[in-house]
Amino acid sequence: MDFYRKILEILIDNIDEGIHVIDSEGKTIIYNKAMETLEGLDGSEVIGKKILELFPSLNENTSTLCNVLKSGEAIGERYQSYVNKKGYNITAVNITLPIKLDDEIAGAIEISKDFTKVKELYDRIIHLTGKSKIEIKSDKKYSFDNITGCSPKFLKCVEMAKKAAASSSTVLIYGETGTGKEVLSRCIHNESERALKPFVALNCAALPEGLLESILFGTIKGSFTGAVDRIGLFEQANGGTLLLDEINSMSISLQAKLLRVLQEGYIRRVGDVKDIPVDVRIIATTNEDPYTAIVNGTLRKDLYYRLSVVNITIPALRDRKEDIPLFIKEFIKKYNDKFSKDVWDVSKEVYDAFMSYDWPGNVRELKNYIEGAMNMVSGHILQKEHFTHQIQDTLFNSKDENMLNINNYSFRISLDEYMDEIEKKIIKEALKKCENNISKASKLLKIKRQTLQQKIKRYNIKI
Repeated sequence: MDFYRKILEILIDNIDEGIHVIDSEGKTIIYNKAMETLEGLDGSEVIGKKILELFPSLNENTSTLCNVLKSGEAIGERYQSYVNKKGYNITAVNITLPIKLDDEIAGAIEISKDFTKVKELYDRIIHLTGKSKIEIKSDKKYSFDNITGCSPKFLKCVEMAKKAAASSSTVLIYGETGTGKEVLSRCIHNESERALKPFVALNCAALPEGLLESILFGTIKGSFTGAVDRIGLFEQANGGTLLLDEINSMSISLQAKLLRVLQEGYIRRVGDVKDIPVDVRIIATTNEDPYTAIVNGTLRKDLYYRLSVVNITIPALRDRKEDIPLFIKEFIKKYNDKFSKDVWDVSKEVYDAFMSYDWPGNVRELKNYIEGAMNMVSGHILQKEHFTHQIQDTLFNSKDENMLNINNYSFRISLDEYMDEIEKKIIKEALKKCENNISKASKLLKIKRQTLQQKIKRYNIKI
């Protein structure tokens, strides 16, 4: 038992999350090193002490550990801001679970992630922008005229974005990571009548639900421990555009509150009862196919319909490879200017590798590869040796090492893409056999009619 106890102690003290365990009387029995760092206390002054002795800003109602000890019910990711006995401010996201033995509550365990620095940063940003009265001018580099691309698929996407810029309707942009969703969003804003108003961008995946809600809607003093009167990003963006990046990462409950704002045109600060009218255009982005997100439960269907008044899909770089030479030229020029280089082009070997690669990281990946090589080159042509060994293995050996051959069909290693192609082919065959009758085809495939319709739209199958 001593051996396994020692293993447990090593694990607890060497994980990034804070661990705080209390017994049935509320006294601390485990307090790991990560929790010491997070809460600014030494384990020796915490072990054996009760929660409320250590954190005077909390009480039995606001302490998640006390709540779980009393109710016996787990609390999911809960945003909590509090102060320790030394006056140190702490912001954490906690998961709190009861410890039960023979149906009796024997204690509670809390697993915490530190968001103190994140909150301080956002508080500072909101404080500074809240005080600023400087006129916001359009950034000319984000213009449709400066967007790179000549492929028909991409030009169609840009044309839709230009039309969207002429209105104030909500926009939903779908594209894989690195395809340029934020760039297109900024172009829409800068070409719209809101161009001289704020453009505020927020990554919904970067923050926990509680912190995200207070940043979006603002807070009033006393709404939770440590809360002060502060406007949120909706008020910051009033008259302009709010970009909600990775909307599918926002919790379903917060999506419901966002839907209410879109429908009614006002927000309510966290803890407030007063409604504040706002005039904000929403552009939302997702790196997951919206229909897949709805099926997976990460995107509310009603919010999807409200957001996708204008629905734009940015093609992946592998589907617009005719644009790669343009990007090569653009990025070489950019880093020539930045690094004072005189590079003219890439070698044929590099060009061929670029054109045969699938670019899972899309334009962002291509840009990063070229930037790295531009740091190494001293002549006029980017050669294979100017790329790191890892990138060389990825780009130049991809034909040999990253290819599979099954039943004489060669493809790059991507099981999801391969299965999608098979499913698409089966659906096409079923529709053909049923003369494009969706009801008959769904019975033949033994799936629901609605599911088949979603797949037809997802795969852009023409009927």
